[in-house]
Amino acid sequence: MWTFLQNPPVNKLDALIALVAVSAVSATAAYIYLKKKAKDAYVLVGCLDPTTFKDFKLVKRTQINHNSARFRFALPTSTSILGLHAGQFIRCRGMDREGKEVIRPYTPITLNSDVGYFELVVKMYPLGRMSHHFREMREGEYLAVKGPIDRFKYKPGQARSLGMLAGGTGITPMFQLIRAILENPKDKTTIHLLYANHTFVDILLKEELDWFASKFPNHFKVCYVLSQILRCGPPEMNKAMAAHLNELGYTKDMQFEF
Repeated sequence: MWTFLQNPPVNKLDALIALVAVSAVSATAAYIYLKKKAKDAYVLVGCLDPTTFKDFKLVKRTQINHNSARFRFALPTSTSILGLHAGQFIRCRGMDREGKEVIRPYTPITLNSDVGYFELVVKMYPLGRMSHHFREMREGEYLAVKGPIDRFKYKPGQARSLGMLAGGTGITPMFQLIRAILENPKDKTTIHLLYANHTFVDILLKEELDWFASKFPNHFKVCYVLSQILRCGPPEMNKAMAAHLNELGYTKDMQFEF
């Protein structure tokens, strides 16, 4: 309710017209504000649940090499987003060869800018329990996923430069960050990636990494190494690299292990 407390207009009709006009403007402004807030809330809401596993349908499986594949999962609608910030990951649930439940962490290579789906790149090891689940998985089947899991949440521009060490499928969290940084024109962070694998055919996402290096030569450089060591990867690799980096003067605060 509106009330004129002092200096009321002499003409009551003018007062009524003024009241209606002000009310209309206020109502319009409130509607626009609330609509924008609702839209923002919709955009930020993802499809994940941090406490409950949700099923997502496998719609495309692409074999990369002899033991690695790219899995695309559909989200509820063509405009849905996963709701994962750069630096976060998910947990996937499956069954091993003995029919026992197994849960493992994975980092999607897609971002919230990829609407309607998310993708995982998975290396399937011969004796891996979750590897068995992905190896047997076919298009049309569902994967149980929970998240996001928060260990490292990247903020644009939080560092002038980032050095990345990755081995094998350890490239996936690095790739997620690389995309988030390079696809944000406001983020001027430079990235140097050292990526190790056993053989040339084991290099995952090489085409995409080479494209980034070509498109952003001043912000991203990658060096491929074919060897038996190197830092998001198996425990033995992480232990060895941590020792070497400590010797070089990199403190624990300057390192992060996915």
